[in-house]
Amino acid sequence: MDILKGTYKGIFFVALSALFFALNSVFAKIAMQNSNYPGIVMAFGRFILGFIIFSAYVIFKKKNLKPNNVKYIILRAIFNTLTIIFFFISVQFTTITNANMLNMTYPVFVFLMAPYLNKEKVKKVYYSFLVLTMIGYYLIVFPDFNHINKGDVAGLIAGIMAAFAVSSLREARKHDESYLIIFYLMFIGSGITFLLSLPNLEIPTPMVALYIFLSALMGVLGQLFITIGYRYVDSATGALVSASRIIFGVILGVSLFSELLSLRIIIGGILIMISLVGVSGILDRYIYVTEKS
Repeated sequence: MDILKGTYKGIFFVALSALFFALNSVFAKIAMQNSNYPGIVMAFGRFILGFIIFSAYVIFKKKNLKPNNVKYIILRAIFNTLTIIFFFISVQFTTITNANMLNMTYPVFVFLMAPYLNKEKVKKVYYSFLVLTMIGYYLIVFPDFNHINKGDVAGLIAGIMAAFAVSSLREARKHDESYLIIFYLMFIGSGITFLLSLPNLEIPTPMVALYIFLSALMGVLGQLFITIGYRYVDSATGALVSASRIIFGVILGVSLFSELLSLRIIIGGILIMISLVGVSGILDRYIYVTEKS
């Protein structure tokens, strides 16, 4: 019973993180619509708030900041920073629906890197899920090669960068604790995005400042809750529940921004969802349990 309660708790926190990550994009979109700020400024806001919060945690808890393996912590920080930058560029130039759908393609790309970065074997059937993902991507973007939406392209790049970030995180966790990885992520991310934001930094109006803060807060809370959630659920369940971010993105995009949801986009989203379920490993576990029983 305690294990079951823990699983429900984990599912709740991972689902909550998916909602906060979707809200992160919503508040960023509103801030950019009401100002001249580009996506890079939204990324800087998220990292600097995270750095302040985790610095306070480290100081209060008197945590050690000496990493055991610097290489993977730096790789995690760089790839995650690139993920956030490209994600907010995607939010800036395309719809909330597309930005969240395309960013969530990252679990499918993780298995491509597993043999090289994580020294893990990959089942050949997973390549079929990659094909489904690319078909879903094509249906969502439906590119007119005379005019390709750079926001949609940025969304896919964000998904690929996220796959590198996750693969690096899996290696980093073998050597260092989560707080240390997140602290350096926020520190390095703040530095990189600050330098890139300098040409666009100016004092925002109070309303825009509020939306930037809310966007950053949602992103930091999303990071916190997904970290908590994965303490109680396995990676397969966590990856599956994380896919609910696509649903939240669609609901928020359609209801708040009146985004058009065509049959083509719906089918593309469903194909990506199927791929996420496939690579999560949840079906393998279900088949194993069925055969055993």
